[in-house]
Amino acid sequence: MKTMTRVNTTMRAAICGRAGDPEVLEIRELPIPEVREGWSLVQVKGAGLNRSELRTRQGHSPSVRFPRVLGIECVGIIAASTDPALPEGTTVAAVMGEMGRDFDGGYAEYALLPNSLLMPITTTLPWEILAALPESYLTAQGSLDTLGIGPDTKGRLLIRGGTSSVGMAAASIAVGHGIETATTTRQPGRIDALRATGVDHVLVDDGESLAASMHAIWPDGPDYVLDLVGARTAVDSLHLVRRGGTVCVSGSLSGWLISDFEPIAMIPSGTRLTAFHSKNREGGAGTPVLQRIIHDIESGAYRPTIDRIFRLDEIAAAHRYMEDNQATGKVVMLP
Repeated sequence: MKTMTRVNTTMRAAICGRAGDPEVLEIRELPIPEVREGWSLVQVKGAGLNRSELRTRQGHSPSVRFPRVLGIECVGIIAASTDPALPEGTTVAAVMGEMGRDFDGGYAEYALLPNSLLMPITTTLPWEILAALPESYLTAQGSLDTLGIGPDTKGRLLIRGGTSSVGMAAASIAVGHGIETATTTRQPGRIDALRATGVDHVLVDDGESLAASMHAIWPDGPDYVLDLVGARTAVDSLHLVRRGGTVCVSGSLSGWLISDFEPIAMIPSGTRLTAFHSKNREGGAGTPVLQRIIHDIESGAYRPTIDRIFRLDEIAAAHRYMEDNQATGKVVMLP
């Protein structure tokens, strides 16, 4: 076991002491965690912020015990290692695996994380760009893979929940592949931001069916629907996609459960319904995919949309910002 010499023995972290509004997040000085078998210490250089962290803070994650350092993802440098394959100084990313839920996550200057969760990567990207990638881009890429969309795919893609960080990531990848893409927003003021990703069409979702506006551009419907809204829109998406097309539900912006769901009655014959969960891209399973995404961004194939960067001291304001639905794209925290 190698241990990097550190002058400091304490770190700053955002502690969620109890469920509540954003102001329950407090910056405290904590001891830097000591490594233990199977776990290594990461000096956090950035963390993407996620709506699931809002729900945990609000008390909607029954398994989470407070106080807790939230944060389901981070990027940084190995500061002390228990794994020869992860030497000190290695740039790593980590996502999911119960980060910020069963154990402390990325809202801190250091995070003690399971070796199995760490993804060693090489990159020239700045930390704020790298921090925007793990959860959003792994979910977006995994969703497109699940739909069967790749560089040579022909057809039409509809993304519902387009101004979410995953929605904008998926749009940038799909546009980079050259697939005709439409995306949705509930707020007309965000149309220009979506067009800036290069999508072909932007549709305003007023909470009703998108059938009329969709058929105006694609009379037969899209070949693929990536539904990030989830429970509220999944059934409508099944009737928007062309017969024989595929709907992938990868988000839960409107909740987890579809009430009174009757598969035989609600899934048109021949149409496919599937799902993707970013848990499928944790650790080693996600490393080559994330490295490919990083390479594509470095080469200019597409670029991530970062809405705003907050400092660790501003974490309560960052949560308020997301809770008020002000973000268009990824919100990032730098310690």
